[in-house]
Amino acid sequence: MRVLAVSLGLCAVLLSAPPPVRAQDDPLSWLGRIAAASRQLSYAGTFIYQSGQHMETSRIAHLVDADGEHERLEVLDGSPREVIRSNNEVLCVLPDQKVVIIDEAGGRRAFPARLPASFAGLAENYRIRKGETTRVAGYETQQIVLEPRDDLRFGHQLWAEQGSALLLKARMVDGQGQVIEQFTFSEVRIGNVERAALAPRYRKDEEWRVVNTRGSEVSQQDAGWKVGALPGFELASVVRRPLGGERGEVVHMVFSDGLAALSLFIEPLPAGEMGEQGVQRSGPINIYKRVVDGHQLTVLGEVPVRAVQRLGDAVTQ
Repeated sequence: MRVLAVSLGLCAVLLSAPPPVRAQDDPLSWLGRIAAASRQLSYAGTFIYQSGQHMETSRIAHLVDADGEHERLEVLDGSPREVIRSNNEVLCVLPDQKVVIIDEAGGRRAFPARLPASFAGLAENYRIRKGETTRVAGYETQQIVLEPRDDLRFGHQLWAEQGSALLLKARMVDGQGQVIEQFTFSEVRIGNVERAALAPRYRKDEEWRVVNTRGSEVSQQDAGWKVGALPGFELASVVRRPLGGERGEVVHMVFSDGLAALSLFIEPLPAGEMGEQGVQRSGPINIYKRVVDGHQLTVLGEVPVRAVQRLGDAVTQ
């Protein structure tokens, strides 16, 4: 009887206990699936970007084959713009100006690739949890919420398709929960993307100007500038780029916490030019400028003002 009672007691505990969390249901596992899906899946669709009163519609086609990743992004509102990517080479086409800009893919790419391939440190800077399940663009999605642990970064809400984990909606919010910017697929097809969907819309001729903005990777020591630590952010890259003519070079440093990123630009000021000082804002991007030893420093990023100021004030030569 005692054995039976113990057995029944154990059964009662097991029945009342919450079910074990499956690996794929863990919030961090979801982040891994989301990061991989945008790079490993083929998909095509239309998404809407919103920041304040500004709205913009874009069409994207992403193909993965034996040669790697290929992508075409076309902005459908306002001045025509087209971005063609093949692995790490990026062509930005501006038809109105008849300009093609050649660059390399950076850490932050177009939606839905909002998460980096490496996100191991996110839990140190954000509290990560599962949120609601809801429909986006006709698909069932799981929401993942990232709440900042300090006042140097914004919060993020991600909605991923439950089967493939492709990100279908992404929202950035401030400390009061107000939406700063949002990306949402209005329609999307996952898989079976034809190569024809990647064909450029615009054909350049001899009148077009080609601008190569790719720079040379250098160490921070070789760049000649010191930057104090910003909690949770680490130096991701340092690149020197020519400014053209007799203007010298600009040093471009990128700092990241695994999700948010800040760019620091340092360029020499022409003789007699005073430069700019102070804080500005462009949509969701905060900008801070100051002058140091005859150089214009510009820090910008989708982070709170205090983060760009703190990084900018920590720069010395």
